[in-house]
Amino acid sequence: MNKKTIIIYASILIMALFSFGAVAGQSHLDEAIQHAEAAVTSTDGKALAKHAQEAKTHAKAAKNDKTDDKHVDEGIKCLDAAIKEGNDGNLEAAKKEAADAVKHFKQAAE
Repeated sequence: MNKKTIIIYASILIMALFSFGAVAGQSHLDEAIQHAEAAVTSTDGKALAKHAQEAKTHAKAAKNDKTDDKHVDEGIKCLDAAIKEGNDGNLEAAKKEAADAVKHFKQAAE
């Protein structure tokens, strides 16, 4: 291999490492907040329930991080209610529960 090829491969490797670091920097709680916010803006109950379920998965994983578990647990309860309401077609009630989950997760992040 010549010097130019080695430099190109090294540059690609360095860029890949930095991009993986940026992705890994986002916590599970941040992911839970993003999915819960997406649930709040959903226009259909099934889509809302899907986002709420994804948020719940990340929220459970966030309990291993250094977070306020009380607020995370309350947020998970709200997501459970949002999932139920969304699957039952009660869109407004589901949105309210998802919004409450967002509030709890943001409090846990403080």
